[in-house]
Amino acid sequence: MPRGSRRPKGQNSVPSRSHEVEAISTSMIRVGRNLFCSSSNATTSDSSNKPEDKISVTFVDKDGEEKLVKVPIGMSMLEAAHENDIELEGACEGSLACSTCHVIVTDVNYYNKLEDPVDEENDMLDLAFGLTETSRLGCQVIASPELDGIRLALPAATRNFAVDGYVAKSH
Repeated sequence: MPRGSRRPKGQNSVPSRSHEVEAISTSMIRVGRNLFCSSSNATTSDSSNKPEDKISVTFVDKDGEEKLVKVPIGMSMLEAAHENDIELEGACEGSLACSTCHVIVTDVNYYNKLEDPVDEENDMLDLAFGLTETSRLGCQVIASPELDGIRLALPAATRNFAVDGYVAKSH
């Protein structure tokens, strides 16, 4: 069963970044006697919009309608769905606080290529409507070259426990 399967320790599942350069940006601000510092990293590619920098993903909606989209490497499936007008809710905006971006990986071989879900994702998946052995949260499935051709089915319904009046925003 895929949910219980684990990759051997030491197996590197991080995509190769041979054509990318990682930069770190640091900023500091002084407030009174305190100095606050933050840093972030950004990845820049030596050439943008190359076809190999995107993968093909097929979303299958609750009615069986398929939509093939190109997704940039590093983008979550939740973001990809929002950018391509696919009805995948994402009420918590990818913060692992809901299960409304629940997707079902239709091929166990692709499911096994994904990073193992963290405990917080498993906790949210326990609340998902129509949970399967290959269920994941779309916000946690990140496009990588080995996922080229993946098919993601959207469940017939979702459970949104957000408070009344909450409006989800796309990324």
